[in-house]
Amino acid sequence: MRDILREIADKLDSCDREKIVEVLEDVREALAERFTPNQILENGLLAGLSRVGAKFKAGDVFIPEVLIVARAVHGSIDIMRPLMTQGEIRYRGRIVLGTVKGDLHDIGKNLVGIMLEGAGFEIIDMGINVPAERFVEAVKENNAEVVGLSGLLTTTMNEMKTVIDLFKSEGINTKIIVGGAPITQEFSEKIGADAYAPDAVEAVEKVADLL
Repeated sequence: MRDILREIADKLDSCDREKIVEVLEDVREALAERFTPNQILENGLLAGLSRVGAKFKAGDVFIPEVLIVARAVHGSIDIMRPLMTQGEIRYRGRIVLGTVKGDLHDIGKNLVGIMLEGAGFEIIDMGINVPAERFVEAVKENNAEVVGLSGLLTTTMNEMKTVIDLFKSEGINTKIIVGGAPITQEFSEKIGADAYAPDAVEAVEKVADLL
């Protein structure tokens, strides 16, 4: 008997574009075979994504391959979304993401969002150029458990501290993770962030640790 969930994981793990494009149809077939979205996510999509993440950390694959896999996972979740809204999937946590005020870059943030959603987190994407007050509002409106702050410009790095300081002054204890090209572990600790991730793969691990 065909093990369609293993096939989904193996095709993602292959990082082969031609095999990966088959994943969406495999997800549809798995649903037709009465697998639940949660089974497909955990035993197919997440299993493959975690293997790709391990390869990325080992330097065996790179961002372009990871992005192809992440997009396939994201597309698969879109297929399953009607069932997810009926409670068929258990989200692992709710995450607010945004690029800080003064910064208009979003490629890194978008990749992090795709990877996190693929890993089973619910994402509230605030977009770019987000002021500190909007992060506070988003957390209150959505009962988010983690906030992800992105920034690519050295001139906007300190805006992350502005967000963190506002959270403290408001008495909000939501965990905050930071990332972006100029951000370092040392800077993260200096501004009082709860975690730092140098890339999208590690962001998934760090968010899981925070929760």
